[in-house]
Amino acid sequence: MDKPLEIEYKYLISYPNISELQTQPEYKVEEMCQVYVELPEGTDENGRYCRIRSVRGKDGIKYIKTFKETISHMTRIEIESEITEEEFKTLLNYRRRGYSPIYKHRHTFCLFGFTYEVDVFPFWDDRAYLEIEVDSEDTKPPIPDFIRIIKDVTEDIRYRNTALAQKIITEDIN
Repeated sequence: MDKPLEIEYKYLISYPNISELQTQPEYKVEEMCQVYVELPEGTDENGRYCRIRSVRGKDGIKYIKTFKETISHMTRIEIESEITEEEFKTLLNYRRRGYSPIYKHRHTFCLFGFTYEVDVFPFWDDRAYLEIEVDSEDTKPPIPDFIRIIKDVTEDIRYRNTALAQKIITEDIN
């Protein structure tokens, strides 16, 4: 069976103009809380370490459990399933020690045939993330002119959400 792949570029960007994002095609915003958990051995066929997420959008709240396995700096196997609120609350009991919940607003829009996701975090007022999923590592999507790239962090593990759950990056970006 083929496993679902997530192939994406990740950029550290200057804090975006939210009003500009809201004018983009197929725009939506979701409020997320994600928590990293360690399940008891043998309780899930996909592994022990996973992320659970509550996602609040215009249609209400949904809960998602995600397992990821790294293939390369850009590519991961990603197995996601929707779970119930009760399952989400139960899984909170397995939060990984040393990992804080991550809260963010995800602004999503479509341009040039790609989906752009801008993650804005409450602990930063000068920067955010831009993620762009692609079909292959050879695809290089254009960056919209209203987004200012600080640097490509696709290969920098310090900028993964799992790393932020352990330590917020405060390096000077100027």
